[in-house]
Amino acid sequence: MTAARDILSGRAHALADGSDDAGFVLDDDRLTYDGDQYDREERAALRRVTGLSTELEDVTEVEYRQLRLERVVLAAVWSEGSLTDAENSLRELAALAETAGSDVLAGVMQRRSNPDPATYLGKGKAAELRDIVVEEGADTVICDTELAPSQRRALEDVVKVKVVDRTALILDIFAQHAKSKEGKAQVELAQLQYLLPRLRGWGESMSRQAGGQAAGGQGMGSRGPGETKIELDRRRINSRIAKLRREIKGMKTVRDTKRGGRRANRVPSVAIAGYTNAGKSSLLNRLTNAGVLVENQLFATLDPTVRRAETPDGRLYTLADTVGFVRQLPHQLVEAFRSTLEEVADADLLLHVVDGSHPDPEGQISAVRSVLADVEAHDVKEVIVVNKADIADPETLDRLLRHEKHCIVVSARTGAGMDALRALVADELPQPDIDVEVLVPYDRGDLVSRVHEVGEVLASEHVADGTRLTARVDAELAEDLSAFAV
Repeated sequence: MTAARDILSGRAHALADGSDDAGFVLDDDRLTYDGDQYDREERAALRRVTGLSTELEDVTEVEYRQLRLERVVLAAVWSEGSLTDAENSLRELAALAETAGSDVLAGVMQRRSNPDPATYLGKGKAAELRDIVVEEGADTVICDTELAPSQRRALEDVVKVKVVDRTALILDIFAQHAKSKEGKAQVELAQLQYLLPRLRGWGESMSRQAGGQAAGGQGMGSRGPGETKIELDRRRINSRIAKLRREIKGMKTVRDTKRGGRRANRVPSVAIAGYTNAGKSSLLNRLTNAGVLVENQLFATLDPTVRRAETPDGRLYTLADTVGFVRQLPHQLVEAFRSTLEEVADADLLLHVVDGSHPDPEGQISAVRSVLADVEAHDVKEVIVVNKADIADPETLDRLLRHEKHCIVVSARTGAGMDALRALVADELPQPDIDVEVLVPYDRGDLVSRVHEVGEVLASEHVADGTRLTARVDAELAEDLSAFAV
């Protein structure tokens, strides 16, 4: 088995390493890669990634996270893309496992054209993985993709420990971090949709007798095994899924009502979206003093937070923090969180936050845009906000600034670039463009308040008959003020 370099050492470098020296140390006769020589690669295809340590620095446990340590070995198949992409994906899997409360002991990566349809790694390599599991004393194997039910069962039969795929791991993290009623319902729905095709039974030993007269042996058709446990579980899960969908639909109505109220008052909206752990919540706190939870973890934020903010010239707008995205985000989660992600689709401006210190920020941008397209939010005006500039490689920042049309570099931790970001938001939000001069009676203070909130007040004077205003407003407010024009 070819020796492998430690590509996951230190603190969960899976997301923000910044180093460019990661890679496999190969034998002298294999220092270069020359085409897809899978037959040659197969001889040493299961590469060991040793010395894993995924402790996060200065991360304190919070009350809703129930830590359940599991000793895990990671397994990945590199079938497409570059070696760097495969390494970044394995780093990210290590960070996901650590966030879920696992102790990552080792990792293996196999080079092959396609994952094995039976055991994911192939029978021989699965047996080698079993030896590693025994050697490390692991109790779980985590695979870096979504496994078919048959693949998971077959691999479990070989390695003799629990096998978890990437989708189940992400769902577990969401279940740990969900706090609100809506968030918990969305996560449970996604988990049940994932579980339904993966129910596992063991034949007649799982059967249940038929009830009623049939249970007493009366009449024809009464002597069958009855409903099996797996059928009973499937029926219960389908009933629970239907109930959760009804509940989430009701919660969506409440969310739509609130959003409609903001629209009726013509308050512009800004949504913050981006890859998980890119610093979205830190940015929200910087802009609004929202005080939302900030953790050096993946998916610390699941429940959207909407806060009021002001442009430098005094115009109000709302700022919404959303759940982070990740490569291969389970489609069950995208569907379950669709009502939440609509905050992005209905926004006037999207702040797409990118981790500038990540080894592959362009990959993060592509992954986020793919999810946004799924929820029909790709037409929203987008500004790329490259965060963590204080620890990012200057060459990476320069590359992003050149490649992205609307891009700004900030650091939510130090505050660098935040004034420029506030000014940019003010410029990109819908601008009031109709000049009015009105005398508003004192009993219509609501109109004066709306002018201050969503318009631009050029002059204001209190006279005997009311408040004289010279202002710049939008078309809807101008029509409401037309009766008081002077």
